[in-house]
Amino acid sequence: MDAVDQAAVRVEKPNAKNTYLCRMQKILFVCLGNICRSPMAEAIMRHILQQKGQADNYKIASAAVSEEEWGNPIYPPAARILRAHGIPYDTERIARQMKAEDYDRFDLIVGMDEANVLAIRRIAGGDPQNKVHMLMDYAGCHRAVADPWYTRDFETAYRDIMTGCQALYDHLMS
Repeated sequence: MDAVDQAAVRVEKPNAKNTYLCRMQKILFVCLGNICRSPMAEAIMRHILQQKGQADNYKIASAAVSEEEWGNPIYPPAARILRAHGIPYDTERIARQMKAEDYDRFDLIVGMDEANVLAIRRIAGGDPQNKVHMLMDYAGCHRAVADPWYTRDFETAYRDIMTGCQALYDHLMS
């Protein structure tokens, strides 16, 4: 049993209107290679939850839809942009590919673009529980977080991911 499976514990639900015991929420962020956007989203969401006193109520992870970068650390420019904005990240984490069983292990699976969402659904064998969404949809704009591996614009990716994660946090708290 790994850390994600062990996260199913009883905790106070983070919604003050509905305080009752429930299991921990588990969110998986997914991008193409799991070295830029999804680890940035993982770190940013953890940071937001920590700042809001909700970190113990959530398990946050990330994965890739491809195996291209499997085993690699966060891409150095992505790490630099997180450090520049004061966002802590796990320096020991390595890229991994999403597996079909992740669909059952996570409550919410958040892709960075439509190609990611399609690949997530393919890997999971569909989305019967409507768990798969695009990050920027939470911010009210159906568009991708552009892949900074190709655009080289890590600042814009950071801003989009921060906006999306803040909107996701607000959604979770509503």
